[in-house]
Amino acid sequence: MEAVGAVSHLFSEFFSSNATSVLRLLVHYGWYWLPPVLAFGLWHAYRAYTLFEGMSSMEWVTLEVKLPREIMKSPLAMEVVLGAFHQTRDATWWTQITTGFRRAWFSLELVSIGGEIHFFIRTPSFFRALVESSIYSQYPNVEIYEVADYVYSADYTGPESEYDMWGGEFILTKDDPYPIKTYIHYGLEKDPKEEFKNDPITPMIEFLGAIQPGHQIWVQIMIQAAKKRYRKKDGSMGDWKDQGEAIINKLMKRDEKPKEGELKFPALSSTEKDVTEAISKSISKLGFDCGIRTIYIAKKDEFKPINFVGIIALFKQYSSVDLNGFKPNNTTSVDYPWQDPFGTRVARMKRRMLRAYRNRGYFYAPFVKSKPFVLNTEELATIYHFPGSVSETPTFGRIESRRGEPPSNLPL
Repeated sequence: MEAVGAVSHLFSEFFSSNATSVLRLLVHYGWYWLPPVLAFGLWHAYRAYTLFEGMSSMEWVTLEVKLPREIMKSPLAMEVVLGAFHQTRDATWWTQITTGFRRAWFSLELVSIGGEIHFFIRTPSFFRALVESSIYSQYPNVEIYEVADYVYSADYTGPESEYDMWGGEFILTKDDPYPIKTYIHYGLEKDPKEEFKNDPITPMIEFLGAIQPGHQIWVQIMIQAAKKRYRKKDGSMGDWKDQGEAIINKLMKRDEKPKEGELKFPALSSTEKDVTEAISKSISKLGFDCGIRTIYIAKKDEFKPINFVGIIALFKQYSSVDLNGFKPNNTTSVDYPWQDPFGTRVARMKRRMLRAYRNRGYFYAPFVKSKPFVLNTEELATIYHFPGSVSETPTFGRIESRRGEPPSNLPL
């Protein structure tokens, strides 16, 4: 025991003396290391401040799209509309630092409030005219209104709140260039008659229309013209299309040197051929960085977990075994009770999720939680488009006809 005590004493003296020496060195040479550290911290604080100021100064509007009873167009029309959202203008690094300006982003939202279904688009007011004209060009019989933001109709502040909520995000199961199952897989590009349509958005509409009064389900799709995030083999930065080409090269073994007697390009299996063709087609279209976030909120005594289970299940219809699909991520829950014994961690996650949804934050601090993924216009139009009369949900309010202006040559 005495030996153990002696060793322990020696170790404590060694570490305490070394810690004192290190501290003295840090203080002695503080004039050398402290200014760069402070400058680095102030630089990042200033950038965060200008970003916050720039984002806070942006004016936003919430537009609701009221649909007519009959929409005879396929989701291809929504592909055309989405072209207006593909804004690639970036400021110079100096402008970003001094003003906080960033590439524009938008939010496509499908919402059920007590079973009443709404299509909302949250857009910077600067792009409002462009968004409205693009929608009217393809859907001339819809009506578009500026409305109050619905996200404050229910609140969650913590365990003491009268409301409870669940929130979650969705990410892709594979790399971005692998496409999800789109409306073309359902034959909608051929504009079939309404009675023959198999519209993948219909189950979502039916589910949202079936929830009871007092319950709310919000589905938010954040979009921004895709940026370069893929690092190529030579170390340079590329976009999702470069990543797609790299995947195709790997599937076709273009980068491998053939052995003696082997073909330059080996034959692909039917599955590999289909995947290669699907990726090649996918990267030929405009791409958007995306983030999908959903929230289910209701009063505590009416809260039904089956509703958020249903949300997760509905996104599985876009999945394909050989291609891509969606899976939940960053949900406001824990797997085991000992991960949050007092409920404070889950409450904090719920408040953070609600705040991010309300601010339409996803791509920039302080709302960066998941890395954005890429969907092209075809994929986006599949999960967010205006359905035809095949969706007969009673609570899906439709207009009988679009209101028009009187002719300019009417006699007074």
